[in-house]
Amino acid sequence: MAQKKKTKIGAWIIVGVVLVGLAGFGTGGLTGNIRTLGTVGDKDITVAAYQRNLDQQIRALSAQFGTQISFQQAQAFGIDRQALSQVVQTRTLDNEAARMGISAGDLAVFDRISAIGAFQSAGGFNRDTYRLVLQQSGQSESEFEAEIREDLARTLLQAAIVSGVPGAAASADALVRYVAEARDVTVLRVSADMLTAPVPGATDADITAFYEANGDEFLLPEAREITYAWMTPAMIQDQMEVTDLAIETLYQDRIADFVQPERRLVERLNYADPAAAQLAGGRLASGDATFDALVTERGLTLADVDMGDLGRDELPANTADAVFTATPGDVVGPFPTSLGAALFRVNAVLNAQEVTLDEASDDLRAELAAEAARSVINDDFDRITDLLAGGATLEDLAERTDLVLGQISWTPDVTDGIAAYDNFRAAAEALSEGAFPALEVLSDGGVFALRLDSVTPARVPPLQDIRADVAARWQLQAQQDALLARAAEIAADLTADTDLAALGMTPRVESNLTRRSFVEGMPEGFNDAVFALAPGEARVEDAGNGALIVRLDAITDADPTATDQAAQRASISDSIAAGIAQDLFDAYVQAVQQATRITINQATVDAVNAQLQ
Repeated sequence: MAQKKKTKIGAWIIVGVVLVGLAGFGTGGLTGNIRTLGTVGDKDITVAAYQRNLDQQIRALSAQFGTQISFQQAQAFGIDRQALSQVVQTRTLDNEAARMGISAGDLAVFDRISAIGAFQSAGGFNRDTYRLVLQQSGQSESEFEAEIREDLARTLLQAAIVSGVPGAAASADALVRYVAEARDVTVLRVSADMLTAPVPGATDADITAFYEANGDEFLLPEAREITYAWMTPAMIQDQMEVTDLAIETLYQDRIADFVQPERRLVERLNYADPAAAQLAGGRLASGDATFDALVTERGLTLADVDMGDLGRDELPANTADAVFTATPGDVVGPFPTSLGAALFRVNAVLNAQEVTLDEASDDLRAELAAEAARSVINDDFDRITDLLAGGATLEDLAERTDLVLGQISWTPDVTDGIAAYDNFRAAAEALSEGAFPALEVLSDGGVFALRLDSVTPARVPPLQDIRADVAARWQLQAQQDALLARAAEIAADLTADTDLAALGMTPRVESNLTRRSFVEGMPEGFNDAVFALAPGEARVEDAGNGALIVRLDAITDADPTATDQAAQRASISDSIAAGIAQDLFDAYVQAVQQATRITINQATVDAVNAQLQ
C-alpha cells in the first residue's frame, strides 16, 4: 500500500525527469553563461532543469491534443509557469532532504544509473556509452550523478511523508455497500385504455388558460427577413450544351471505372523449397491435408496468406491461367514466385462488370453540364461584383443577370432551399441591416448576395394564429394528467396479491438493479426513484407520454465476499488512501516552501523564454 502511494505521488520527481533532458531542449546556446534562474534555500534552480521540465510539459500537452504545441501556445496554457513551479517544488524537497541529512550512498546511485537503458549495451551497463550520452546531452558525470543522488534522497523523504497514512477500510466498506446494494422491482405501465372515462375536449377557457400559462412553449425564435439573389449550377445546367464527343471522351478517360475485368479472391501459401511445395500439393490432391491445415503447419494464419482480390494482369501468365480457370475452393500450383514455390487457393470470383457508354451517358452529360455551369458562373463573378460595386440592388441583379431573386424568413431552424447551404447560414447570421450586399460563393460553385430587410424579435404568436396547436397540447397534457391520476389510484390499492391481468397490466420485472444500472425505456431519474422506495412500496413516475407504477419487491445487500465487490472495495480503499496521502504531501510541501527562502530571477526566466519563442 505504501509503495503504491509513494509511486503515485512522486512520479514527477524520480529519475525519469532527468532522462527527459537527454532528448529535450539541451542546455547550451539559449542563455549564454547563465546557468541558474534562482535559488531555493541552498539549492540552485538551474536553467537546464527548467528547460527539461518545460519540454516534458509541452510533450505531454502535444500528446493530449494530438499535434505539436508551440512554445507560444504552451505559454497561453500557463505551461511555462507550471514547469517553473514544479522545479521550485522539486528543489524545495531537495533542500529539505539535505537540511535533514538525508542522502543516498554511492551503491544506490550506481544501481540506479546502471538500470537506465540509455547507458546499456549488449553486456549491460557500459561506462563508455554512459560518458558519450551525457556528453551529447551537455551534462557532466558529476552533475548527472548529483541529480541522481538528489532524486533518491527526495524519494526517501517523500516515502517518509506518506508512509504513515492509515487505510480507508471503513469508508471503502460504506461506499461499496452503497454502490453494490441491489433492488428487485416490478414496473407497470398505465395506458389510455385503462382510464375509467375518456378525457374531455378543451373548452375555450381551457385553451386560453393553457396559452397564458405556457406561453414559452409557443415562443417563435428571432427571424431575419432576408432578400437574396442567387444562382447555382443546378439552375442553369440544363441550358449547357454538351456534345456526344465530350461524353465519349470523359467515358474513355474513366474507362477503368466503367469496365472492370474479372477479379478473384486469392490466397498464396509459399514454400522456400520447391520439393516441399510439390509434396504439399500432393497431400492436397490425395486428401491427406487441407489448405487450412497446411497454412497452420507453416505457423501462419489465413490473414498471412490472403492476397485480396487480384486481376489477371497482377499475376504471371502461367499462374494467371491456372488461377482464372479454377473454380472457388480449388488449389492450383505450385508455381514459382519471388518468395519461392507457392500454392494458390481461389476463394471467390468477382465477375467482370461493364457499364456501357449508353448506360453512363446521362450521368456523364449531367456531370459535364454541371461543370460547364460552374464555369459560366465563375466567368460571370467579376461582372456581377462590379454591378454591386456600382450600386446595383439585388432586384437589379435579377433583371440584368441570371441570378434569381428570393425572400426568406430565416431562423437557425430553417434548412430548406438556400438555407441548406452552410455558407448561406453563416452569412445570414452575420448580416446586419444597412450592409451593402456582397457576392459570395456557395459550396457547389453557385453564388449569392444577401440583404437584411428587418429583424422580427422572438415572440409568442397571437392565440388565434396557433389555436389548434394550443388545443392539441392541452389535450396531451390533460391525457397525461388523467393517466397519472389513474396510476395513483391503482398504486394505492396495489398489493402482492393484486390480479394485474384483471387490470389489463403486464408486469415488467427488473432484478438486481444497482445505482449504476441502466434500464432501457425508463424515464430520467428512474434509479433514484427505485432506491428511494421501501420494500413493498409503490410510487407513480411520469414517463412523459404515459405513467409508470414502480413497486420495490426486494433489497439485496452488498456481499463483501463477492469477487467483484472485493476488487471494488480494494480499488476504492486505494483511491481514498492515495487522495489522503496526496493532500498530506501537498500540505507538507507548502509548509516547507513557506519556511524556505526562495529567490527567482524573473529577468532570467524571461530571457530563457524569449529564446524559446
